[in-house]
Amino acid sequence: MSGILYLCATPIGNLGDISERCLETLKSVDIIACEDTRRTLQLLNHFGIKNQLTSYHEHNKAEKGKMIIDILKSGKNAALVSDAGTPAISDPGEDLVDLCIENQITVTSIPGCVAGINALILSGLSAKRFAFEGFLSVNKRHRTEHLKSLKNDTHTLIFHEAPHKLTRTLSDMLEIFGNRKIALARELTKIHEEIIRTDLENAQTLYDQASPKGEFVIIVEGAKEIEEENFWDNLTVSEHIEKYLKDGDDVKDAIKKAAKDRSMPKRDIYKIYHGISEGGKK
Repeated sequence: MSGILYLCATPIGNLGDISERCLETLKSVDIIACEDTRRTLQLLNHFGIKNQLTSYHEHNKAEKGKMIIDILKSGKNAALVSDAGTPAISDPGEDLVDLCIENQITVTSIPGCVAGINALILSGLSAKRFAFEGFLSVNKRHRTEHLKSLKNDTHTLIFHEAPHKLTRTLSDMLEIFGNRKIALARELTKIHEEIIRTDLENAQTLYDQASPKGEFVIIVEGAKEIEEENFWDNLTVSEHIEKYLKDGDDVKDAIKKAAKDRSMPKRDIYKIYHGISEGGKK
């Protein structure tokens, strides 16, 4: 019987955010796969956990993925952690999950911090509908194409960005999206946590004057809903009714439909169409 792969969410800053269940899992599994063994070792040392580590990252995922699958097939359990936050979001853990599914190996998660969600709920922007877009490409053409594809998206948008690329990204967003409300989150859950709620123009000015520091989550207001124009918007009441008459409706039904379209009483539509004044005279 195969073992289980545990996707373990680790703190994004404050070590107090790790769950007891996560700590017990990291103690009990046979091996822990991580992006950077040095980073994860610091975490384990802080909590007095001794366990076997193996690196699993973008540059060795093909080789190490097979090795981890073999370990799991032998009946042993493994944990997967990222450098911070929840694994398998914008990292090669996604590929390991796919491998496990292909090999009918059980995968479960130990939930915890997600930087994008933390930034979203602190942003002050709508969290009713949102889309996670991750990191933008360093390639100018690919980055521009990505942003252009989102120009009319009405979801609140979530991006991750490195400090040395922030000003370029803000500039591209302003050019393509126009000026929108945004929130810039950095040092989340740490002592110097900072949430800047502003717009793209002001953010670009701010970071033209001061060098960005720390990893950023950028929350961008979605595009405004485009209201569909009704066919009768530019028609008079009489022209509106005539349109229905031409479509085959009789006068009674045409008046009823026009009244419903315009959210007006049928009697008012009737009076306007037949030219009846307030006094009841034509």
